[in-house]
Amino acid sequence: MRKRTRVGGVLIVLFSSLLCMAQAGKVETIGGLTDASIPQAIKDVLDTKGYRVSLDDGSVACEIWLRRAVPAQVKKEVEGAFYSQLAESTMLGILSFPQAATDYRGQPVKPGVYTLRYELIPNDGNHLGVAPNRDFALLVPVASDPDPNASFKFDDLVNLSRKATGTRHPAPLNMPQPGGTAGTVAKDDEDHWILSAEMKLASGESLPIALVVKGTAPQ
Repeated sequence: MRKRTRVGGVLIVLFSSLLCMAQAGKVETIGGLTDASIPQAIKDVLDTKGYRVSLDDGSVACEIWLRRAVPAQVKKEVEGAFYSQLAESTMLGILSFPQAATDYRGQPVKPGVYTLRYELIPNDGNHLGVAPNRDFALLVPVASDPDPNASFKFDDLVNLSRKATGTRHPAPLNMPQPGGTAGTVAKDDEDHWILSAEMKLASGESLPIALVVKGTAPQ
């Protein structure tokens, strides 16, 4: 009986490992953003390399280029937030969807290029339970957001992000607590495909981040 138990345990561990491997995507390093339609001011602040994120079925979820030196503020305690070094509305980088996608709300987002701007969802009853944390990157069509150093009031940024969805809601992507190895993507138990990466702050520090590139809020 003991031998069978040990063998059974080994098989379970092996099966679990294979299952995790089957749910793992792939992140490839790609060159800098050269798209002529992107404002030069934005290209000037981006890293010289980007990432192509593919899922387990081989489809490309997105391509992303982070800022070379992200403006930062003194870290402070913000209830429900993981990235308090980032000021609200800070541009984090550029994301390109090669095909139709959805945001964290499940709203359709057209193929195209979008800026990623950091924002905290309001800590109120309307947003209670939307996500385990308040950190989000709002998608804004790049044509509507040409200045990487611009800052916006909350309502103004929400209005800009509505252009990504064509609805009365902005287009958010959740930024969960970082924990994965930088330069990888994996699927969690809530069907969220999470990209793990690392940003360089203007102060010279490194900031691990995570971004849900595919997946919606629990219903």
